[in-house]
This record gives sequence, C-alpha cells and structure tokens, in this order.
Amino acid sequence: MNCANPASAARRNGAGKHIGRALAAAAAVIALAGCEDKNTFVAPPPAKVDVATPVQRQVTRYVEATGNTAPVKSVDLVARVQGFLQSIDYQDGSFVKQGTQLFTIEPETYKLKLDQAKAAEAGAQASVRQTEADYKRQADLVQRQAVSQATLDNSTSARDNAQANLLQAQANTRIAEVNYGYTKVSAPFDGVVSAHLASVGELVGVASPTQLATIVALDPIYVNFTVNEQDVLRIRAEMQRRGLTPADMRQFPIQIGLQTETGYPHDGKLDYVSPTLNQSTGTLAVRGIVPNDKRVLLPGYFARIRVPFTQENDALLVPDTALGSDQGGRYLLVANSDNVVEQRKVQVGPVDNGLRVIESGLKPEDRVVIAGLLRVIPGQKIDPQPIKIEQSQASAK
Repeated sequence: MNCANPASAARRNGAGKHIGRALAAAAAVIALAGCEDKNTFVAPPPAKVDVATPVQRQVTRYVEATGNTAPVKSVDLVARVQGFLQSIDYQDGSFVKQGTQLFTIEPETYKLKLDQAKAAEAGAQASVRQTEADYKRQADLVQRQAVSQATLDNSTSARDNAQANLLQAQANTRIAEVNYGYTKVSAPFDGVVSAHLASVGELVGVASPTQLATIVALDPIYVNFTVNEQDVLRIRAEMQRRGLTPADMRQFPIQIGLQTETGYPHDGKLDYVSPTLNQSTGTLAVRGIVPNDKRVLLPGYFARIRVPFTQENDALLVPDTALGSDQGGRYLLVANSDNVVEQRKVQVGPVDNGLRVIESGLKPEDRVVIAGLLRVIPGQKIDPQPIKIEQSQASAK
C-alpha cells in the first residue's frame, strides 16, 4: 500500500479546495489504518523440565523405632554388716574386674567372732568323740550284762546330744565366716563403679544395709524400644511366610545410631520380645543387645533403632525432592506419552540410601518430574529433558 500524503494527491487532481480537504482527511485515515502493525498472541514454547525414570533395585525393609540404652547388670553395693568403714579400695568411676575388692568394713571384730566359733566347734567335736567312745563301752558291757540298759540309754543320749551340739557349732562357724566375708565388699562382675557414697570412718550397716556405691556393666548393653501394632503384624506375617518361629527372632540383627551419629554404626541382635502388647499404647516392648567393648554407649542414651525383616528385589525409588503433598496425600508429577504433566497419587515407603521408596502408584517406565516442580502444573505440556537419577540428587538420609 502507498503510504504517501493523500492531500498532495488531491491537489494534483484539481479537486475543489473543500472537497480536496475532505478527501485528503479520509484518505489519511485509511492510509494510517493500513500502515499499523497487527497485534497477535504467540504461545510460549513448552517449559524444559528434567524427568527421569525411577531407580529400580533391591531394598531391605526395616522397622524403625526410637528407644533408650540400659545396662545389662546394675547393682547397688551395700554394707551387709555393721561396722566402721575402714578403707575405700578403688578410684571413683574406674572399671574393675569381677572379684576386685572395693570396700573394707572393720574386719577385726568379725575375725574374732569367727575364731570363737571355730573354737566352739572344736570343743563340740571333742565332746562327740568322748561320748561316742563312752557309748561303745557301755554297749559292750550291756552285751556282757555288766551294766544295766539304763546306763546304755544315758550314754546314747549323751552321744546324740554331743552330735547335735557339733552341728550347731558348725552352723555358727559358717555364719561367722559369711559375716567375716561381708567385711570385704567386692565387685560381683566386671563393670564401672560409681563414686563412693560413704566415707572412711563412717559407721555403716547400723539399722539396714547402707549403700556404698553402684556398679554398672557396660559391655554388652541393652537397647529398649517399642514397636507399634501395625509393624508387629507385618513382621509376624513375614515370619509366617519364611517359616520362622518366635525363637528365631533372637537372631534378627538390629542397628543402632545415636543422636550425633550418621546412619546406624552399632550392630547387635534382638534379645527379648514381650509376649503381649500394651493395650493402652498399642505397642510391643522389644529389647536388643549390643556389644559395647569400647563403652561408646552409656545407659540412658536416646537411640535410633532399625530392624531389617525382609527384602524386596524390584522396589521403585525417586528423590524426596520429586514428591509433593496436598490434602489428598503425597504425589508425583509424571509426563505422559503426549508430554503432558499428570499428577499421580502415591504411597511412600522408607528412605533407602538417600532415595524414597514408592510403594504404589508408580510404574518402572514412568517419567517423573524430578526438578522444577514449581514451574509446571498438571495438564500442562512440557519439553521433557531425560536425565538419570544420581546419588547426588538424593535427599539427605
């Protein structure tokens, strides 16, 4: 279209002055309308989004719980005899072997009582020998009718009474030996002894046993935790499938981790499973036992526990960052065959080596949006960029 000034063209055609002006104005409007650019909407290209098929591999199923460590053995050391504390024979907080002497309680008095009891026992033994000899003499004389039967009866009674006195003396000697042994308080097993609770020179064991200290065994150590009813049903179903008995559960390995530790560096095994569930909490009490030769675990620690109970060969896993959530639960965004985004409701499982197990709702060939979830919406067409899920993309364990 010619965009020159229409007024000049009208004057060259010799039109009237007024008519020329009107025609020039009309022509100018038409010409200007023809010279404007047309505004049309051009759709943006589909967004480029990283997609990947889920990782498929063998996964170990765990029951995870939290609990606390507890000593296998813990004993209060007490004074079982009365007396003044003569000596403390260990360093507070030290590790001692079984039989190590820890306290001494005024032994002289009880040593004298033991000597006294032994002397009484020796006298009783002498009486038994004498009465036994007299009984034999009287029995021989009765057979020869040299003495009466009454004399033999008296000798028999004296012999029996002497034997009873000997038994009593022997019992007194044993009691004195036990009390004398109580004057030395020794470690009943290998363990760490707490700070002493009584001082040298203090009178102990007056009215009741006086606590002197506490000894705790640290190797091995217990881990107490509970398992909810749903996990109990799953474990029992798996045991039935594998033909295992409740006794076989003692061979189940367990893994322990502390609050400051990564993963589960401590290995042990199940030691006890309660025969009944707690009705008020719906949980089952379980106990594990863990070697602790370096005494890293102390009684009372909070611990993370997991118990492997089965393996799945073809589990599907995706990074945790690929998962979204709404009021309906967890979901993944998946690109269909037309490269249109679909929202898939999924059931999630545990984390395994940094990737989240998908229990249901996902297929091995599905292309999952693993990055840029905020830039895509369901029903939108995308330009998928296939990548491979690497360990570096996994969420923290």
